[in-house]
Amino acid sequence: MKFSVVRETLLKPLQLVAGVVERKQTMPVLANVLVEVKDQVLTLTGSDLEVELVGHVPLDECEEGRITVPARKLMDICKSLPDSAVIEFTLDDQKAVIRSGRSRFSLSTLPADEFPNIQDMQGDLKVSIAQNSVRRLIDRTGFAMANQDVRYYLNGMLLEVADGQLRVVATDGHRLATAVEDAQVSGDLTQVIVPRKGVLELNRLLNDTDEVVQLTIGTNHIRAKVAEYVFTSKLVDGKFPDYHRVIPRNNEKIVIADRLELRQVFLRASILSNEKYRGVRLILSNGMLQVFANNPEQEEAEESVLVQYQGDNMEVGFNVGYLLDVLGVVDSQEVRLSLNDSNSSALIEEAQSHAAQYVVMPMRL
Repeated sequence: MKFSVVRETLLKPLQLVAGVVERKQTMPVLANVLVEVKDQVLTLTGSDLEVELVGHVPLDECEEGRITVPARKLMDICKSLPDSAVIEFTLDDQKAVIRSGRSRFSLSTLPADEFPNIQDMQGDLKVSIAQNSVRRLIDRTGFAMANQDVRYYLNGMLLEVADGQLRVVATDGHRLATAVEDAQVSGDLTQVIVPRKGVLELNRLLNDTDEVVQLTIGTNHIRAKVAEYVFTSKLVDGKFPDYHRVIPRNNEKIVIADRLELRQVFLRASILSNEKYRGVRLILSNGMLQVFANNPEQEEAEESVLVQYQGDNMEVGFNVGYLLDVLGVVDSQEVRLSLNDSNSSALIEEAQSHAAQYVVMPMRL
């Protein structure tokens, strides 16, 4: 086995593939990246048994073969070499030898046959959608995914395919985010849960172009083909909460506010909110929203902002961090807050669109 490649050509796919590899592994071979040379193409594969990423690099002169080498060490070696350096990779007596200029590195290897292969999946449902659309969906909702929650089905993102649209939903039980984009769909409507790590790794692959990404959804896996990469993730086996029941439908108190101004108000108030609970009090009156925060040290913050609101006075408490997360991903100039009373959830949307919706549960202060 032998190949040579320019540093920059190898570094990007290697960084993406090595990102899937976990530092602490139960199987030693999972700390490695699978390196294969066949038909003048270098294939790099990283896996943690849940998520697999395969990258392809075209080669000129090469000798075929396959082996696994330590992912982090190989990546760190490539990163440390100078720009435009030519890297020569050879297999010598079960050691991977990397040469570049006057540098020479010898890495331990493990047999390629030990490397796990996520079985070839058959997917009934195929979705074609622009890369920037998928990115927008993940960026707008990913913050609401749970992290290491005992309700394991919340540690991921719901993908729902129906009526020529791809909808994603994320919730940690305290807030919910959902967004929808048009897509080309062939197959029956379905709902699947992609694990948190799968969502984050897929997002790293995507760029902000309208190039199409092909999603194939099977019973246990989802696969995405993005340019020269093939991403595969296991699906979470569980039932996601019925998000339709969580989204408030009849909130009568409507507040329209400038997004950036509101965000600045919440940011300043959050400085003196309780570090643990992050609670702020919102008091609504005609044309005005007042925000109050305090903490155990008896420090207080008081802010007010002009808003479009006509109706009864109302007081409600929220976790200011949750409000800031929403205002950080919405990109319209104005936002609409729909409220009902001090015990019901708030619905936050862009003022002119229903494509993304955010539900935040109230706090008792």
